[in-house]
Amino acid sequence: MRLATWNVNSLRSRIDRVEAFLQRHDVDVLALQETKAREDQLPLMGLQSLGYEVAAAGVSQWNGVAIISRVGLEDVEVGFADMPGYGEPLAPEARAIGATCGGVRVWSLYVPNGRKPDDPHYVYKLDWLARLRDAAQAWTDGPTALVGDWNIAPTDEDVFDVKQFAKSTHVTPPERAAFQRFLDDGYVDVVRPHTPGPDVYTYWDYYRQRFERNRGLRIDFVLGSASFASRVTGAFIDTEERDPAQFSGPPSDHAPVVVDLAD
Repeated sequence: MRLATWNVNSLRSRIDRVEAFLQRHDVDVLALQETKAREDQLPLMGLQSLGYEVAAAGVSQWNGVAIISRVGLEDVEVGFADMPGYGEPLAPEARAIGATCGGVRVWSLYVPNGRKPDDPHYVYKLDWLARLRDAAQAWTDGPTALVGDWNIAPTDEDVFDVKQFAKSTHVTPPERAAFQRFLDDGYVDVVRPHTPGPDVYTYWDYYRQRFERNRGLRIDFVLGSASFASRVTGAFIDTEERDPAQFSGPPSDHAPVVVDLAD
């Protein structure tokens, strides 16, 4: 089975690229983040004609997650137990959706950005990660994948210049500690052994030709339970999808991450 994750930065804007990506790489399951639409607003006919089922969660032009699968889509859950909300009035955001695809439990996750270390959104981010960890501890018995945009660069080599982020989110000790706790609980970063750094990233800001100069961050991950990790035979980051010179139309600011599993 081939599983991929991609912060697509608007599915409606990039549906043609998503359909082409699925076919070009023969992907079985694709987890999407930042779909930026309600499910009834998504252009799904092309995906369905290709043999894919879709489960999506979205409430507005912000956030939004989805799972696209041609190997089954069962036991769909929107959000996890005790997932915190944000805003006024306080409400859960469309940041997590889970489904069983081909016997693997896949969670598409869009971790809150945090904005700034002194911002209420940063407190929300850490709480969101802590609640996710509480829920995910019960998922390690079977083949489970926590995939998506984590908005955390776990090590200094995951940042093009960590000094530039000294007062920013994504690299603070509490965020990195929150990420490490998933590894301590038995989840494995299954992509890193196949894509060693430094200078290997999944996100490049649109600002000042960051992609062309490879000034990026590694913030998109596939964390697998032990039984999932034992089946991984390969992984890669499709940086061509981020390259504005490769395709017509502006790309997402994230590249897809792809993982292959043995049967």
